Amino acid sequence: MNSNLPPIKVFAGESSRYLGESICKELGIELGKMNKERFADGEFEVGFEESIRGSQVYLVQSTFPNSDNLMELLLMIDAAKRASAAQIIAVVPYFGWARQDRKDKPRVSIAAKLVADLLSVAGIDRLITMDLHADQIQGFFDVPVDHLYASSIFIPYIESLRLENMVIASPDVGGAKRANSYAKYFDVPLVLCHKQRAKANVVASMTVIGDVEGKNVVLIDDIVDTAGTITKASDLLLSYGAKSVRALCSHPVMSDPATENVKNCGLTEIIFTDSIPYVRENHKATVLPVAKLFADTIRRIHNNQSISSQYLFK
Repeated sequence: MNSNLPPIKVFAGESSRYLGESICKELGIELGKMNKERFADGEFEVGFEESIRGSQVYLVQSTFPNSDNLMELLLMIDAAKRASAAQIIAVVPYFGWARQDRKDKPRVSIAAKLVADLLSVAGIDRLITMDLHADQIQGFFDVPVDHLYASSIFIPYIESLRLENMVIASPDVGGAKRANSYAKYFDVPLVLCHKQRAKANVVASMTVIGDVEGKNVVLIDDIVDTAGTITKASDLLLSYGAKSVRALCSHPVMSDPATENVKNCGLTEIIFTDSIPYVRENHKATVLPVAKLFADTIRRIHNNQSISSQYLFK
């Protein structure tokens, strides 16, 4: 690190401590010391156990369920601001509430905008995140947003599989842009699965647009919640003659009964990043680390260097 710049300090929330430790290992520094004290009614307070005055502070915390993770991050930001940190950067590998990014029916909230406002009012100077559910969420912030892409992690893994007759597929039309980027990179066909939902987390029907017969299919998605969509898509693709189906998913929310759904479907493999901790036993799951990607980004931001060279594609 440049000695002429403010000192860098990295802290992690309780649920993302594993990631904070891995990032610090890549940076060659110690994870900052924090304490978290809970009251009898479930309320909690956080505090830093070392001086951060004049430091560039990075706070690592994915805001996956439950809401305590978001509240803890907000308290960390507030504590850092009140402790005179020079700069506060929130490192949020998984940005929760992102599926509520617009009014798609009357009288509903836009939760992604609300969370962006909460983080901004709390006092962040910058946000580092990865594979937002919707790119336009970057515009909800009035501070710089570094939106990283898991493609730089997934592409080397796909290449290592040496799949013949590969096609890229999206489990829904909404993910077509993301899947198309992979299809262009590998110069292979793109297949779409068109789904209709009965309600949230429940798929009513699904059809396949494109040829998958005899192909090795790689499904691309950003979030797997109950795994209903991804497993239904995999079984449908196999029924259309696909040779094998794998899934790449950036954020393993994996709410019950997702693990059982994956185990019982036709997927050969499901590949996640560790933006969210996934600890269930699942022989089909492969978890790839994101610490190096975030550590490199932190290092570049601290040294005022460009981060665009990290992206294989967007």
